[in-house]
Amino acid sequence: MRIITGSARGIPLETLPGEDTRPTSDRVKEALFSMIQFEIEGRRALDLFAGSGQLGLEALSRGAQHCVFIDSARAACDMIVANAKKAKLYDKCRISTGEYASFLRNAANREQFDIIFLDPPYDADYMSIALASIAEGHLLAPGGRIICETDNGVQPVSKRLLKNDGYHDAQVSRQVFGEKTVLQEQFEVLRTALYGRTRITLLAGAKEAAKQ
Repeated sequence: MRIITGSARGIPLETLPGEDTRPTSDRVKEALFSMIQFEIEGRRALDLFAGSGQLGLEALSRGAQHCVFIDSARAACDMIVANAKKAKLYDKCRISTGEYASFLRNAANREQFDIIFLDPPYDADYMSIALASIAEGHLLAPGGRIICETDNGVQPVSKRLLKNDGYHDAQVSRQVFGEKTVLQEQFEVLRTALYGRTRITLLAGAKEAAKQ
């Protein structure tokens, strides 16, 4: 695992052994950052389920101004510190051990972020809960973007379904929004794409998207 481009290009990053963290593959990471490549410079980022910190560090390497990293595991946060120092990006980081829900609650109406990375454990409903807290707490800055990484399942998807917008809409509704209609009204889906079993979905605030 490495930083793909920018000031820390090629720097290898460490990750924790075992299955407690699930690093994003280089292929998926490249696709993810291609979606927001012109919206990173000088921005403030949040890597909420940070793991090794690779998404936030990639954003910093590409010119983001600052990134807040949150993870519930002390060992993961220690790893982020080590990775940030290795990449010479530590001075642009705030790294905290804690539960995501507590952070969102405490940051509500006090902080805003231009880029929010959400890559929670696949076997929990943390995504929709986090999105609801982000909307309620006004944590997404005007013009900001949320990048959601979800699990589309291990079964292969046919070419017919890959070309079917209705299929993707239904999967985003289930995986990202937990099929909560009220929550779907808070955000605009700008793009969704499938890479193996990993789905990347790019969101904007509904009011901002409506102005474009």
